[in-house]
Amino acid sequence: MTRLSARVLALTLALAGSAVASEPDLRPYDRVEIAPTRTSIYIGSVSMTMPTFTRTGGAYESSYAAKVFPFFFQNETGRLRVEISDAMLRQLERGERVTFSGQAVATHGDERRVEGHATPAEPGAPHGAIKVRVFVSKRIELIFNTTYRFPDAAAPGK
Repeated sequence: MTRLSARVLALTLALAGSAVASEPDLRPYDRVEIAPTRTSIYIGSVSMTMPTFTRTGGAYESSYAAKVFPFFFQNETGRLRVEISDAMLRQLERGERVTFSGQAVATHGDERRVEGHATPAEPGAPHGAIKVRVFVSKRIELIFNTTYRFPDAAAPGK
């Protein structure tokens, strides 16, 4: 390798490394809290609670508990996984809406497709609105509107 090509290679690697180093750290987004939520059904309601979600391998995971009133025998618990890439987190940082998908698996084995979108309150805000659709069957979907918050992320200007 000639000296010139070695210098060009070294400069290219240095520039690439500095571009990656200038990207903000995503660790403040390793946990997200979703506020308890509720939706109406024909003659009742479904309330959903989820502990803090943790992010591993490009996805957030948590357990969930759904309580169906007055049909308590339809209550359900399980695990929920939602795919959120690094690029999607950067979109949220910029104040842009992101669309996501995932899957819920009830403790008794039923699987449910999950889709939704998150909209930040403002660019850089560690909180915002979230809308989640849970597809219970081919004809039944539950729509939950609530809020999210990254407890480890700082608000703008802090």
